[in-house]
Amino acid sequence: MAEHDDHRRPGRWRSGAESKQRVLQVARELFDRNGYNGTTVRAIATAAAVDPAMVFYFFGTKQGLFSAVIDMSDNVPPAIESIFAGGVDTMGERIVRTLVQNLDNSDRPPLVMLTRSATTDPRSEALLREFIDREITDRLAALLDTPDAALRAGMVNVQILGLAVARYIVRIEPIASASVHELATTFGPLVQHCLTGRTAAP
Repeated sequence: MAEHDDHRRPGRWRSGAESKQRVLQVARELFDRNGYNGTTVRAIATAAAVDPAMVFYFFGTKQGLFSAVIDMSDNVPPAIESIFAGGVDTMGERIVRTLVQNLDNSDRPPLVMLTRSATTDPRSEALLREFIDREITDRLAALLDTPDAALRAGMVNVQILGLAVARYIVRIEPIASASVHELATTFGPLVQHCLTGRTAAP
């Protein structure tokens, strides 16, 4: 029977909780072993003994599967895209505003997961770090296109990770109770300086 006929048999597709969990387990192992770019949906499906169409049925896309593996909110990819939607001269405030709004509204914020999982779940930490490098750090460096672009992008990561720890884990006041607007307008310029500010002469 043709592969597309499977969509007319809901019993096979909608009662596949065990298959879905098997796909997640296999995907986690392959992402951990080979990285995101080195792992294909077909390889995951083969290792999990399911049709690739079933993987897409459950998770939509490869990125959707990756997000499920590291328990990432569906709101994260659109939030990241919004950071890169404007000019670089206003990116610092936009990064902080988008970051805090997303973390405030999420019950499983990825940066908090990254920090908390470092000692308890190194595989999740490595996968999430790869995602941040690919979707944020590398894109920032490419956008800046300067000799010190990688360092500047890394310094942005230092700033936003520090903010995430202070607000959501250690809960340092007044950072923990500050409004999104307050943090965006006061912390944003610091991030902007990392991106485009003058650096000290060597």
